[in-house]
This record gives sequence, structure tokens and C-alpha cells, in this order.
Amino acid sequence: MSLSDMPAAAPDPTFPSGASKGAQPASLAEPERRVRPVWIAGVVLVNIGINTAFFGPIQVLLGQQAAAFSEGDKEAILALVTGAGAAVSLVANPLFGAFSDRTASRLGRRVPWVLVGAVLGAAALIALAGAPSVAVMTLLWCLVQAGCNGAYAAVTAAIPDRVPVPQRGTVGGLAAMGQTVGILLGAVIAAAVAGNYAVGYLICAAALLAGVVLYFFRNDDVPLPAQARPPFSLAGFVKGFWISPALYPDFAWAWLTRLLVNIGNHMVTLYLLYFLQDAVHVRETQGITPESGVLVLTGLYAVMVIITSVIGGRLSDRAGKRKPLVILSSLIIAAASLILAFAPTWAGALIGASVLGVGFGCYLAVDFALITQVLPTALHRGKDLGIINIANSLPQVLAPLIAFPFVVLWGGYVSLYVAAAVIGLLGAVFVVKIKGVD
Repeated sequence: MSLSDMPAAAPDPTFPSGASKGAQPASLAEPERRVRPVWIAGVVLVNIGINTAFFGPIQVLLGQQAAAFSEGDKEAILALVTGAGAAVSLVANPLFGAFSDRTASRLGRRVPWVLVGAVLGAAALIALAGAPSVAVMTLLWCLVQAGCNGAYAAVTAAIPDRVPVPQRGTVGGLAAMGQTVGILLGAVIAAAVAGNYAVGYLICAAALLAGVVLYFFRNDDVPLPAQARPPFSLAGFVKGFWISPALYPDFAWAWLTRLLVNIGNHMVTLYLLYFLQDAVHVRETQGITPESGVLVLTGLYAVMVIITSVIGGRLSDRAGKRKPLVILSSLIIAAASLILAFAPTWAGALIGASVLGVGFGCYLAVDFALITQVLPTALHRGKDLGIINIANSLPQVLAPLIAFPFVVLWGGYVSLYVAAAVIGLLGAVFVVKIKGVD
């Protein structure tokens, strides 16, 4: 049956006056055809490029540049730059997602913003290599965040646009794999340039641009007809960023569960360097530095994330169920926290990092697929996923505030990791509240 043969549906307020769900264009229809491997590869490469551009600077390059400006004030400079960038990311992701929702370009809704975001981010990285002052450095890093978040918002929204529900776990898992590979690649680039942060920025910019090439040429993005775009109203545009939990409870519970699980995950990794130094005492017991210990644990964690994100996503597609795997992965993440809490040894840290990677990799893939099934409307997928992505960024701000008193005042690392486990378990409990997805 074609769309034109389908009976008319009740009016939907997200469509222009006189339109209906039954008359919706192909760009807003629920996808049914499985996407091709080349399209998936394009999405994965975009994720690799974006995360290389994010994490190469965050992990090393920005810190080196801050020290070059002032060795004595490097911590304050780095906090200023990364804090400003994080604030921009909170706004940029839903904002650019909303822009892409309204784009009626012949290239489609998402492609122009993937391209514009990548070009903006790369240009800012190139300029960052020669930033003459802390103020300019801060501004340019904010532009990097804006560009990369714009590209990420658009390519993330392309998945529910193009991928049918039975394939979303697999594609979401591969996208999560791309994110983790990008993080590792950023670390490798930062290590390879041996302190020459300017060269590091240039390589990260090249990786970002290279990452969007395949997606740009093989995106299959379906254009949005101009007549299907609602008239613009500034008040309505701003109000659209509030999604009522009363009207869309599944969306609200999905947002809350992702926030809690991410807070727990960030609490586990935040003080890892000091945990190895002060609780595990790796220098005395293992003969390695805490810094090299963090590298080993991060690499082990990343490998497990890469493996289980792909496996977990595919399993959820085959089973046709998301919630049981989201709950299981949340329990595994909590178990990893408890291992670190009650086995503060190098062996315990290795096991804990592996278990955390297993749980978080599966969670990333399956929870993303679940979230795409509770989005309020097809017309606003980019904006709505941007709001979901706030639950990824906000924990970077909240986790340090929550973690600090546990470490300093309330029992040290045992209480910190127990608290992280409890917060993660709450995420598992609240998944049960989602009624529209099995």
C-alpha cells in the first residue's frame, strides 16, 4: 500500500495546517527499508571524526596549550576553556538539531548540518593551533564545540530518519563503536605529536573533515518539502525545547535514566588517576605510574565498549526487546563500581574497568535504540535527540559536584563508588517506567 492509498489520520499539531500523518512526506515517514552497509560506514566515520576532534584536545592538547600560556595558571586556564566549551555543547546540540529539523535543502535535512558543523569545527581547530591569547583560545574551543555538536546532532537524528526499528540496535551499536574509536584515535594523535599541540590540532581537524566525506556522498537523505515545514514562530521555536513529561512520559523517563547512568559512569572515571595513586598505590605494588595505569585501564575499557556495543545492539534487534538489555547493562555498570569500591587493587581495577566497558558498551547501543522509539514526533527528531544528548553532557558538570564530597568528606573512594553504583541502579529501576517499548 502506498502512502497515497492509506486512510487519512487525525490532524497532528506538528504538521502545518491542513496536513495529516497520513499525508506526511517520505522524509517524515517511519523507515521500513534496511540501510546499506555503506550508509552505516558513513555514519560510523562521522562519529569517529567528531570524537577525534573532541577528545584529542580535551585529553591532552588543550592542557598543553594552557601550560604554554602560563605554567602556573594552567589548571585555571584549562578549567575556563573546557567549562565554556561544555556550556556551549549543552545549547548547541538541541539548537542545531532543531535547525536541521526545519531544513528543506535539496541535500536533505541532516547532510547540510553535518557538513557545516564539520567545516566550522575544523576551521576553529586550525585557528586554535595559533591562538594568541587565552580569550581567543576559549572562543575558538567554543566554536569547535558548536561545530562538532551541530554535526553530531544531525548525524544522530539521521538514524531514526533512515533506519527501521529492527535495525536500530545494530546501527546504534556501530555508531557507539565509532565514538569510542574516535576517543582512542584522539589519544593516539595527542601522544604521537609529542607535545606539539599545534600539529595535533591540525591532524584532528583533518580527521574531522575526512570523517564526513563518505557520509556526504552516500547519505541517501530524503529532502523535507518546504510545504511540510511549519511556519516559523520564535516563541513556538523556543517553547519547543520543553517536552512535557505529562504528555510524553516515556521520553522523560528515557532522559532521566540516561542522565543517571551517565552520572554514575562519570563518577567512576573522574578520579581514576587519584584512585590508582592513593588507594591502589600502583607505584609501590605494580611498579607502574598512575598515569600509565590510567592509560591501561582506559584502553581495556574502550576495547570492551567497542565489542559489546556491537554485540548488544545486534542482540536487542534479534530479540525485538530493549528494556531487559538496558536494565542488565545498568546492573553490570553498577557491579563494576562495586568491584572498584571493595577490591582496591590493581587486579580489581583491571576487572572493574573490563566490567564497566562491557556494561557501558551494551548500554550505549541498546539505550540509543530505545530512545529513538520514544521520540515525540518525526518532524522534531533532531531537536528531541539534542535534548536527550543533554543527558550525555550535563553529567560532566554534575558528576564532579556529586563526587567531591564523597571523596573528601564521606568515606573516600569506597563511598564514591558505592554511590556511583546506587545512582546507576536507579537508572535501571526507572527504565521499567517506560511503557511504549518492550
